Amino acid sequence: MAGHRPRKRFGQHFLHDPWIIQRIIQAINPRPGERLLEIGPGLGALTAPLLEAVGQLDVVELDRDVIAPLQVACAGRGVLRVHNEDVLAFDFSRLAGTGPLRVVGNLPYNISTPLIFHLLSQATSIHDMLFMVQKEVAGRMAAAPGSKDYGRLSVMVQWRCAVETLFGVSPGAFRPPPKVDSAMVHLIPHSRPAVTVDDESLFAALVEQAFKQRRKTLRNSLKQWLSADDIAAVGVEPAWRPEVLSLAQFAALTTAAHRRGSC
Repeated sequence: MAGHRPRKRFGQHFLHDPWIIQRIIQAINPRPGERLLEIGPGLGALTAPLLEAVGQLDVVELDRDVIAPLQVACAGRGVLRVHNEDVLAFDFSRLAGTGPLRVVGNLPYNISTPLIFHLLSQATSIHDMLFMVQKEVAGRMAAAPGSKDYGRLSVMVQWRCAVETLFGVSPGAFRPPPKVDSAMVHLIPHSRPAVTVDDESLFAALVEQAFKQRRKTLRNSLKQWLSADDIAAVGVEPAWRPEVLSLAQFAALTTAAHRRGSC
């Protein structure tokens, strides 16, 4: 379906570079019988080789116009199950009952960050995730405390997953070319979160609030939960800004807030 016009509202940028496609397939390393789900298969550049490798494949695709040509491209390669749904509302756990679920894809760039948060909320149902995202987003997921890219996404992803940036991809590998560079990332959910917290919802809310105005000191950004003395009591300087805190320090602040009954 070479004449299909990528739709901006779906964030569509179709992979067309054979060398990059092969490199992505090698990174995913699909094996027969694995339970794979691809997000945003589009015209099937990754779908067809993935399906051939595993024998059966679930895909989530919102754009109805690409489903028929996708099925034609994959005919005879295996069992393709198409879920014509909004991936931001998709229940990944419903597919995880038959074995570890591997989630892959070239993520729609206009929803990549909220989609990652949605996936993190269901991380216990997922074995691993291999995604193409904006290079900036990949950098934020892997960023260390103290770096300019470190923020809410860094903390929440690293709390749930081990993060590895695999390789970069230039705009020319896509049609139409995006205005940003891209990167392939590998996320492997931890068997348990990297740090233990008393209240996971409070942890998420506290991290979000801390980075909402990242130039504010913790004394000011977290005052609804903790006093300056409370913050200092767990070994954190109230005058610090959130980008210098480790996961363990965010967990310690969450524990202090929970004990105050501030949840």
